[in-house]
Amino acid sequence: MVWLPGAYQGAQDFLAAGFPESVRARGLALDLIFVDMELEHVGDRGPLARLRSDILLPARAAGISIWLGGISLGGLLALDYAVAYPDDFDGLCLFAPYLGNRMLTAEIARAPGLAAWQPGELAESDEERRIWRYIKARGADCRPLYLGFGHEDRFSAAHELMAETLPADAVDVISGGHEWSTWSRLWENFLESRFK
Repeated sequence: MVWLPGAYQGAQDFLAAGFPESVRARGLALDLIFVDMELEHVGDRGPLARLRSDILLPARAAGISIWLGGISLGGLLALDYAVAYPDDFDGLCLFAPYLGNRMLTAEIARAPGLAAWQPGELAESDEERRIWRYIKARGADCRPLYLGFGHEDRFSAAHELMAETLPADAVDVISGGHEWSTWSRLWENFLESRFK
């Protein structure tokens, strides 16, 4: 499982939050890779192409199953990767993903909802609309997508819009805000639900 961090976060934050310990405590055969990404990588496809060539494609060639995970801004980057390379992974696990600015999510909510929303003509640099078009178009044959977020998360309105497109067992909503204590509990829940 390859994890992408949020803004101003890195691999060390996953370690400090106990992500590897949760896997070891369950005796799971699950390898974790934590990738450092920076804010300037938003809208820059270069780092995603390197992620693909250095990690995902070699793992796929070796027959390894891969889930791509992202927290906050890392969730946006994971979704951007899914739009560009939809066959490179076996599933997405997103905790409190940043899903675009409030003007865009309000536009979707006014449509009313994602099913009625039309993304319009997309500029190459408009990853937020491109990602929402991907979310809207996902069908039953798409890779699994697991969404977790806290009720009090500052982006929860956008998460709820996304949750409407997913099966109930693919959404985990708990108490908590946009913080590591919430994401650590979501990680525990994900492991319990997917690796029983």
